[in-house]
Amino acid sequence: MGERDIFYRHLGLPSRNPIGLEIKDARGIFLYDKNGKDYIDLVSGVSVSNTGHGHPEIVQAVKDQAATYMHLMVYGEFIQSPQVKLAEKLISHLPSGLDAVYFVNSGSEAIEGALKLAKRFTGRSEIVAFKNAYHGGSHGALSVLGNESLKRAFRPLLPQIRHLNFNNRNQLQEITGQTACVVAETVQAEAGIILPDQDFLKNLRNRCSETGTLLIIDDIQMGMGRSGKLFSFEKYGIVPDILALAKAFGGGMPLGGFISSNKIMNSLTSSPELGHITTFGGHPVSCAAGLTALEIITRNNLPHLAENAGTIFKEALQYHPVIKEIRQCGLMLGIDFSEKVDPQKLLRSFIKNGLITDFFLFREHAFRIAPPLTISKDEIEITIERIKSALNSLKC
Repeated sequence: MGERDIFYRHLGLPSRNPIGLEIKDARGIFLYDKNGKDYIDLVSGVSVSNTGHGHPEIVQAVKDQAATYMHLMVYGEFIQSPQVKLAEKLISHLPSGLDAVYFVNSGSEAIEGALKLAKRFTGRSEIVAFKNAYHGGSHGALSVLGNESLKRAFRPLLPQIRHLNFNNRNQLQEITGQTACVVAETVQAEAGIILPDQDFLKNLRNRCSETGTLLIIDDIQMGMGRSGKLFSFEKYGIVPDILALAKAFGGGMPLGGFISSNKIMNSLTSSPELGHITTFGGHPVSCAAGLTALEIITRNNLPHLAENAGTIFKEALQYHPVIKEIRQCGLMLGIDFSEKVDPQKLLRSFIKNGLITDFFLFREHAFRIAPPLTISKDEIEITIERIKSALNSLKC
């Protein structure tokens, strides 16, 4: 059997209709198939490849660390240089109340750890989340996910979960002294890039402070420069009690983390001890890649470049007749297209024109533009021309 046959026969696939491109190489913003055709990556592996594919500094960091040592012991037992250096660098860019990081493997596990930490520290069990939010696919993360269609088949899930409407200030009164935590995205990504209304997040922060509720910000998709700031909460004048990171955090390697204060984090060390444990969390090769990625993002001011690039895309595309609305946060754009357009036909047109894009989980007639933050001005122009060509081929 060829690789395509093995892919369909022996890999567990979550989608009935995967794109099925056979990618043989990836560099910068481009993916290359087995025939050498290039595709501009407008998804970035769902906001993973912020520093581009195959960045030579990250590749070298991975090689160097793999040659030094890989897995040694479960996380938290040995002092390992890549973990220590990444923690120091990360904390140096965060507010003083976020000074302890627990490394994990993924975004879902970062959310799981954050939820456990909030319940353990507060002694409360109620959790508040928001409709149309996405937080991952494991049972705890699925419990706070804000769309019933993705979780109905897996119930029962965690009890005492309350879902509010994003941007509804009046409903914030439902956060009470019984609420352990509120988990929220600053920008609802899978809802189609839904931006917070003015002062909504500040009102949320204030309500959590009033009730002794911990605020968890899920910055898994919008973090690491994607929003136009290194961390998206910086854009809205708030500081969370717990921050969840993953995706681009690992520079292309699997890595996540939940970050809080030492006071809160230390509650995992007693009653019970080992309140959260992970074997591969903080893998030294992943941490080496993550450290290098963070250095690249900050040294080259990629958040600022992301904001400028996102604005260029929005201004160039907002008046196209197929496009109804564009919502932008940094270099993440949610683009609503005419409901007369078949989404699958649009996807095929993008692929034909050498573009890889994706739809949002909770907004059918919208696609994303989220290329690597390293995209150049010339590459932006090429990308815009390809997008227009793909849209122009559609008949509404």
